[in-house]
Amino acid sequence: MANRYAPIEDYGIIGDLHTVALVGKDGSIDFLCLPSFDSPSVFAALLDAERGGRFQIAPQLGEAARKQLYLPDTNVLLTRFLSSDGVAELSDFMPVEDAGQAHNVVRRVKTVRGEIRFRMHCAPRFDYARATHSVERRGDREVVFVGRSGAGTLTLRLCSSVEMQLADGAAVAEFTLRADESASFVLEVVVADEASPSRQPDYESEAFKQTVNFWRRWVDRSTYQGRWRETVNRSALTLKLLTSRPHGSIVASPTFGLPEHIGGVRNWDYRYTWIRDSSFALYGLMRLGYTGEAEAFVRWIMARVDELEPDGSLQIMYGIDGRHALPEETLPHLEGYMGSRPVRIGNAAYTHLQLDIYGELMDAVYLYDKYGSPIPHDGWRNIVRLIDWVCVHWREQDEGIWEVRGGRQEFLYSRVMCWVAIDRAIRLAGKRSFPAPLARWHDVRDTIYRDIYERFWDPTRRVFVQAAGSSALDAASLLMPLIRFVSPTDPRWLSTLHAIEQELVSDSLVYRYRLGDGYTDGLTGQEGTFSMCSFWYVECLSRMGNLHKARFFFEKMLGYANHLGLYGEELGPQAQHLGNFPQAFTHLALISAAFDLDRRLSAAGHAG
Repeated sequence: MANRYAPIEDYGIIGDLHTVALVGKDGSIDFLCLPSFDSPSVFAALLDAERGGRFQIAPQLGEAARKQLYLPDTNVLLTRFLSSDGVAELSDFMPVEDAGQAHNVVRRVKTVRGEIRFRMHCAPRFDYARATHSVERRGDREVVFVGRSGAGTLTLRLCSSVEMQLADGAAVAEFTLRADESASFVLEVVVADEASPSRQPDYESEAFKQTVNFWRRWVDRSTYQGRWRETVNRSALTLKLLTSRPHGSIVASPTFGLPEHIGGVRNWDYRYTWIRDSSFALYGLMRLGYTGEAEAFVRWIMARVDELEPDGSLQIMYGIDGRHALPEETLPHLEGYMGSRPVRIGNAAYTHLQLDIYGELMDAVYLYDKYGSPIPHDGWRNIVRLIDWVCVHWREQDEGIWEVRGGRQEFLYSRVMCWVAIDRAIRLAGKRSFPAPLARWHDVRDTIYRDIYERFWDPTRRVFVQAAGSSALDAASLLMPLIRFVSPTDPRWLSTLHAIEQELVSDSLVYRYRLGDGYTDGLTGQEGTFSMCSFWYVECLSRMGNLHKARFFFEKMLGYANHLGLYGEELGPQAQHLGNFPQAFTHLALISAAFDLDRRLSAAGHAG
């Protein structure tokens, strides 16, 4: 089965700020949801090699070497095929609205050397490969596909510069290109009463130039000039690809159903916006100078705060458009990546209680008020309701940051972030002279502080434990000094970090937690090394002043990225990328670690 599925790290991504496509080194688009991130898939061969659907353009070169790269400072992807019989190049991009109508995939293939035969196969499978579709050939160079998409209908038009045929519901073509000859293909969502953009003269070349210019102008807005600039820019470009232009929200990942463990059941749908991720994203965007994106994100976040539940609480996650209900279901007809079932869409975690989100939200709001724009009156009134809710409910058990499904516990990280929520609200009220029940907030904040040191500190092992009554360690503890709950040089923190290094760190990779000692998180399969935890570890080392070690581990982590600088959720054996891909949280953690480490290296007089 393995040879039917490419390694996850062999994919690059392209996008139009509405959705993304994953393009393999074999020239195949194996994942694409249209027209939005959370729309049903039309290509999902990544999740079922036979049924999922794909759009492949590939030269017939036998054992050709394959390489992928981005045009510098863009999200235009190049795939090169190198053989003794010839060299071919495939360019893929999705124009953003500034560069023509969105929801188009533009693919151009050319022969660089030799005379090469190519094959094109476009086989969409609508509605997560659950629906049949009709296909119509309109002349030699246009094919129209129509199928169901959720409760509606989706129409796709494929236009090409070469003749196409129909075969089993797919569009196919075979053609030969000599050196410097090219062929182009445009797959577009048909919008009622709008002309096809691909029929405009020189559409492909004009859209290419405008798309390249869009991305390079965007990168030029970054204020980051430090070390690892190319890497930080690539992470920023990835985050921008995961941003919804209509709504300002960022998806945690653009994929669904990819396993954290081959053959395991941790196969979630991440095409939604978590309050936690949103808050970290806001911090990362502001650090790089992207104030416009940060402002759009704050509008989205404050709209959710304006929709607080009657008791003043928030959901942990929402649809990219802010919708509340995200019912989870499985797709039993899909075999899953390398047989990893079930493939899930929707996410039942939206019903979870995760108390940490209030701290992450308030930290982001506090920083935005400080470095972005002042929080308005109505926003503050909602924040007061939210903090009052935290003051009442902070002692409750919850599912925690890792969204365990084995029952609620009193998690350390949740408790710490409740402290952060109230602390930042107190600071904001003082800074802006906002009216607030400060005496009560101070009392609850200090009670939480004492509770953490009394009930989550193991004096025998000298560590902060994952949950009250537990002996397990948790990589989320790495954030304790980063959010200024504890000093990075406090003896209690240093002994906790030493224990984390002994139990959770493996060759610079960091496990979320370890299953054992009778503990279960409600799911089968082992925990992998979570990419973002490794960058948290680097930033902890940096803040402790251990700059040499921090730099060593940071640059080692960069080596675990795929060839395009992208990261998946998990890193399995032999640094195999697993889980949903790419993951926004990891890129946010990378940016934060790079920013902090670069600043401290420069302050310490380190060259280069």
